[in-house]
Amino acid sequence: MIKYTPSNQLSLSEFSHPFEQELLSDNRWVKLAQLIPWDALAKVYSNKLNARNGRESIDVRMVIGAIIVKHKIGLNDRETVAMISENIYLQYFCGLKCFQTKPPFHPTVLVAIRKRMGAVNFDSWNTLIIEKADSLKPKRARNIQKNTEEEAPNQSASDSKHKGKLKIDASVADQRIVFPTDAGLLNTARKESERIIDLLYEQTQGVNKPRDYRRVARTEYLVFSKKRRKTTKQINKFIRKQLGYTRRNLSYIEKLLDQIEDQKKEEHLPGMFTDLRTAYPCKFPLPKRDQKIYWVLQLIYEQQNYMYHEKVNSVKNRIVNIYQPYVRPIPRGKDKVSTEFGAKISASEIDGMSRVEHISWDQFNESKDLVLQVESYRITFGHYPELLLADQIYLNRENRKWLKEKGIRIVGKPLGRPPKQELSAYQKRKLKKERNQRNLIEGKFGQAKNAYGLSKIKAKRKDTSESWISAIFFIMNLINLSKIADKYAIFCALFENWIYAKLNPKIKGCFYNTDVTKPFFIQNYIPLELK
Repeated sequence: MIKYTPSNQLSLSEFSHPFEQELLSDNRWVKLAQLIPWDALAKVYSNKLNARNGRESIDVRMVIGAIIVKHKIGLNDRETVAMISENIYLQYFCGLKCFQTKPPFHPTVLVAIRKRMGAVNFDSWNTLIIEKADSLKPKRARNIQKNTEEEAPNQSASDSKHKGKLKIDASVADQRIVFPTDAGLLNTARKESERIIDLLYEQTQGVNKPRDYRRVARTEYLVFSKKRRKTTKQINKFIRKQLGYTRRNLSYIEKLLDQIEDQKKEEHLPGMFTDLRTAYPCKFPLPKRDQKIYWVLQLIYEQQNYMYHEKVNSVKNRIVNIYQPYVRPIPRGKDKVSTEFGAKISASEIDGMSRVEHISWDQFNESKDLVLQVESYRITFGHYPELLLADQIYLNRENRKWLKEKGIRIVGKPLGRPPKQELSAYQKRKLKKERNQRNLIEGKFGQAKNAYGLSKIKAKRKDTSESWISAIFFIMNLINLSKIADKYAIFCALFENWIYAKLNPKIKGCFYNTDVTKPFFIQNYIPLELK
């Protein structure tokens, strides 16, 4: 069952609370709540819910509001729930009708929400926010053209005027994991194998516990880790010993699993079914999480053993973290770090609004996403961009040919020999100015990493990490939406004041309508009345 309170049933004056002072209408959460298209966002989220069967869901408005509060302030799941239960403005923002001290839901619900949302639904939310931001602009400044679903796929480059600037680039959303080294990874694998041995030994009867030399291995690791400068010979020696410990532990685990299975076969059903001599169902003796870790340990040992004996530093699908085996090293060649560990993303930026077009945990060539990003721009705005700004890696021969066919202009170094005729000073300044505009998407990456935690994704699963990344870009678009609302609210107020002064020349002074909660079209503004 779906529970949702429509946005038209919530008003600031009807929100009841035990305090004497009234809530301020110019509070940032109140203003943002009146800008967000709640009903459209709730419709996207409700598609993942069953409207007929099951227990009644948490209010969809509360779910959307909690996601926004979490990523906008930069809180963890527990702090998000605590902040909502303590802050009266956040409770109004999340759709409550009165102040309450009881937590709205358990913090673990946010994990289920991230699983349910995914990157696709967050991208749908981003599309709605982009349309909302475009609707706030005056008619001449609008970019989105309303096309029917039948006309949009058949539209060609000549059917619509090219408009707008599309900036595209790629980056890496780093996972919050320990910096991986072969020695550290093998040491962690050894400790996890020892823990699994302890779990399995508790389930055996009349079996001597295997000798795993864990104290000796730990002492060797401490001595190795305290050395400030490690030679290649010392590293190889340590890796060889850790491989031996891990191999021995994995063989012990296999023997313990076989012994536990044999013991279960000797057990029989109690009571009247004893003569049937039917064994109990053979359930795997490890929990699901430890079972997954056991499989990962075997892959890590195979990869590390191969690299040690073949004397290489890389292997296909290399695992760098036991608990997040989907994370891969992404070579970037940056000044700060040459290799990053996380998901590689392809993003686009249009008038301050950014979208994630492609998320991959493996290395890929971002130039192959150019057509996808341009076509996504056309589907959203109804026309192709007039100018494309991208790195040189995007501007290969194939992409240049496709952009030329679509009539899209690019700014970049031309292929082949430089032209004999030099550009004028004006052309050079214009070209430099257009090239510098590509830095806006770099600024978006910097904003996402420094302010909203794109450089340390804390989710533990592959799908929840992708939702986390997409939620960050959604929050940045909401911030930009509020800036656009304030910008055009002031513009419309000044324009309205100028019109009113022209119609009433005898009036002295200025009268501004700065209510940013109303639509920002001139024709929808209510004229000010003289008191």
